[in-house]
Parts: sequence; structure tokens; C-alpha cells
Amino acid sequence: MAIRRALISGVVSVLAAVSLVSFTSTGVAHADSQVVYVHSASMNKDIPVKILRAAGDGPAPTLYLLDGLRAPDNDNGWLINTDVEAFFADKRVNVVIPFGGGGTFYSDWERPDPKLGVVRWETFLTKELPAVMAASYGSDGVNNAIAGLSMSGTSALNLATHRPDLYKAVASYSGYPTASSPGFAQGIQVSVAQMGGNPLNMWGLWPSGSWLRNDPLLNVGALRGKAVYISSGAGSPTSDPTVNPASSKFDAVKFAQMVPLETAAGLSSQLFVPALRAAGVNPTVRITADGTHWWNYWQARLHESWFSTIGPALGA
Repeated sequence: MAIRRALISGVVSVLAAVSLVSFTSTGVAHADSQVVYVHSASMNKDIPVKILRAAGDGPAPTLYLLDGLRAPDNDNGWLINTDVEAFFADKRVNVVIPFGGGGTFYSDWERPDPKLGVVRWETFLTKELPAVMAASYGSDGVNNAIAGLSMSGTSALNLATHRPDLYKAVASYSGYPTASSPGFAQGIQVSVAQMGGNPLNMWGLWPSGSWLRNDPLLNVGALRGKAVYISSGAGSPTSDPTVNPASSKFDAVKFAQMVPLETAAGLSSQLFVPALRAAGVNPTVRITADGTHWWNYWQARLHESWFSTIGPALGA
């Protein structure tokens, strides 16, 4: 019991640290992109969405790319911190990048929340938005993939298990696919609370309510036949001098913000991979020693997952 309590306390602490991460803009422009406002009837509001149009003419596959815990309402961390626009400029795929959703785990909540309102992101992402993409923005409606980092790495896997008919590929970068496990569940609850939401309104009282439905580990069989990419770092501080206490470049604040989170993601992802294989899924796995829970790492993994997993699955 003492070991279990220590695990729970440790994971809660490291996942809670995600609230300290901030964003800085890169100012990248894309000639074939636009921000559109897509109405969500389920949430009764308009959602800004950046659409990077596929190169070439005619219907094309679509990749839905989700943000992390502190997703801003007027931008997206992929656009702010990575080369996503330049990278996909010559690719035969629509890339759909919604704004907002911070602290929601991009799920359908059990109850409205005083701070976050009516949360029906799963409905928006799996029903409302794909219909608009197919009707107006060149999606072929058949070849879809979804990917996310940290909070939304968990979300991407959940959405793919809930709607295996919709997605052909899914990628999780530094996600937490053991969502209902002791320690990880409590860390998720703390993270939601730090964004102003009441975690009881999200998936109910742990471990009942919607917790089991929203745990990729417990629904891994639904990914059979899908292209799956799982990546994380193991949290080694020696992977970057700025998070290495033995280095003259050591940054204690950066260490506290990044290393524990990536360590937890590494533990969760490494528990998830054997379950995938036992269920008959053959994932592409990239578990490295990296210790930083940050965008340069996720940018590299996005590139890698596109060429190894997502692009081939979409025929792009």
C-alpha cells in the first residue's frame, strides 16, 4: 500500500506540472491555409479551425491534429511552436487543427461545467467537423487519421477506439494511455482542475462513470487493424544539458516543467505497447531516452510518424 500511495502521489505531481508550460510563436505562414469557424451544435458555439489544404486537386485524406492541456482558444500549439504548415505544404493531405479544448481531454463530458461549459469535443471531432470537411473542404470522408500530444495523445487514442470506423491511423506523442490506472487518473483530475474544470463533470467519480470508456489500455482491441504510432521519452535528464543537474547549462525550472511529465508519459506508453501487441496490433514504437516534454520533440515525432505510419495508412 505504501508503494501504491507513493506511485499515485508521484504521478499526480508530475502530471500537475503541465500547467506551467507556456507557448511562444514561430510566425510561420502557409499559402494554402485558412482559419474557418465551424459551428458545433452540440456545444452551441463556433470553433476556430485552421485548415491546411492538401496539395493537388480533388478529394484528399484528412489528418486531425490536436493540441495539449493548455490549448488556447485563439490558436494552436502546433501552429505556434512547430513547422507543421511548412512540413505539410507539399503533402497530399488536409490537416485540420482545431483551436481550444484546453483541459477537456477532447471528450464528451458527463455534465456541463461552470467554467468550461458544455463540453462535447468528441461529438465535434468525430461527427460535426468531419461532415463539414467532407462537404466543403476537400476531405474524401474515408481516409482519416488523428494525432495528439500529451493530453491529446490520450484523446487521440480514445477517439480512435471509440470510432474505429472513422480513423485508419492514430498517433500519440507523450500521451498517457493508461488513463484510469491509479496515479495517472489522479494526475488527469488535477490537470483538469488546474484548467478550471471540475473533473467530476468530465468522467464522473473515479474509477466509475466514463473512466473505463476513456482508458485506451482497456479498449485496445478496437485498434486492431489500425496503423498505430506510440512515442515518448523515458525522462532521462542526460538527454539535454538544460535539464541535466550535472551540466553548467542546467535550468531548474525547465527540469521541473518537462522531465517529470515525460517520465510519466514514458511509463504509461511502455505499459500500453505490450497490450497493443497482445491485442494483435502491430504499432510503430519510438521510446527514447529524451527527458523534455516539449514541442521540438513532438515536431520530430510528427515528421517520423507521418512517413512511417500515418501517410502510408492514408495512401498519401
